[in-house]
Amino acid sequence: MKPVAWITGAGGLVGSYLVRTAARWAPDWDVRGLTRQDVDLTDETGVRRLWREHQPGAVIHCAAISRPAVCEQDPGLARKVNIEATALLASLAGDRPVLLFSSDQVFDGRQGWYVETDRINPINRYGETKAAAEELVLSNPRHTVIRLALTAGTSATGDRSFVEDMRRSVAANLCLTLFTDEFRSPLPAGVVARAVWELIALKQSGLYHLGGAERLSRMEIGEALTTWYPELASRLQPGSVAAYHGPLRPPDLSMRCDKIQRLLSFPIPGFRSWLMARTTPGTDMWDYPLTESRVCS
Repeated sequence: MKPVAWITGAGGLVGSYLVRTAARWAPDWDVRGLTRQDVDLTDETGVRRLWREHQPGAVIHCAAISRPAVCEQDPGLARKVNIEATALLASLAGDRPVLLFSSDQVFDGRQGWYVETDRINPINRYGETKAAAEELVLSNPRHTVIRLALTAGTSATGDRSFVEDMRRSVAANLCLTLFTDEFRSPLPAGVVARAVWELIALKQSGLYHLGGAERLSRMEIGEALTTWYPELASRLQPGSVAAYHGPLRPPDLSMRCDKIQRLLSFPIPGFRSWLMARTTPGTDMWDYPLTESRVCS
C-alpha cells in the first residue's frame, strides 16, 4: 500500500494544486486532501481520531488564516489555526515528514531579496503567527518550512488568489489601486506544487524560500496580467502604500530562492516570463505545463 500524505487546506489555492497534481508529480503517495468539512484542525480530539484512522506518513500543511486583515480582526482564531493546529500536527507526526507553508510576511520588508538566513521581523499579526509556527516546526530537524511568495492561480471557489480578487473587483465595476512602491516575487501555483512534490521526494528538510525570479511592484504585476485579462487594463490606477489605511504592509518582500533552486529539476520562472511563455490558452494557465520548452527562467 502507498503511504498516506495529508494535505491540509485542500480547499485553498496551494492545497488544491497539490491535490490535483499529485498523480503527475507524486504517484508513490496516497494523497488525501483535507478541508474544513473533513476535520476542524482546531479540534484536537477530531484531528487525533482522523490521524489514527489514516496513519499519514507525511503532512503538507497548507491550512491557515492567511489574510492579514482577518488575523488583525480575530487574533485568537489566527493563533488557533496558524500556531496551535500546526503544533498539534508536528507533534503527531514526530519524525515523519512535515512541510509547513509559511509566508514572506515574516519579514518587515525594509530590505528585499531576502535569503533564508536573514533576520525575521514581522510587522503584522499574520506574520507573527507564521514566525511562531516556523519555530515550532523547525525545532524538529526532519521537518520543513517553505516561505511562500504571492501565488497566482484559480480555485474552485474563485476567491483564493490575488488574480481572482482582481478579476472579481473589475467584474463589480471597481477600480484597482495598485501600489508602485510595494514589491513581491509572485509565482504560479502549479510551480509551487511541482517544487513541493520534488522536495518531498528528495527528503530535503529545513527552511526554504519559494518565489518567482522577478521582483515586481503591485502595479507591474497588474500590468503584466492585462496580457491575459485585458478587462483589467482600464481599471488599474497607481497608488502608494504610504496612503494605505489598514494592517501594516511590508514594502518589499522579494525573496531569493537559490537554495531550493539548486535542488529542483526545473527553473523557477519569473512571473512576467511565465505569462509571456503561455502563448496558448489551456484549462489552467497557472498549472505547470507538461512540456517546459517555453518556460523562461
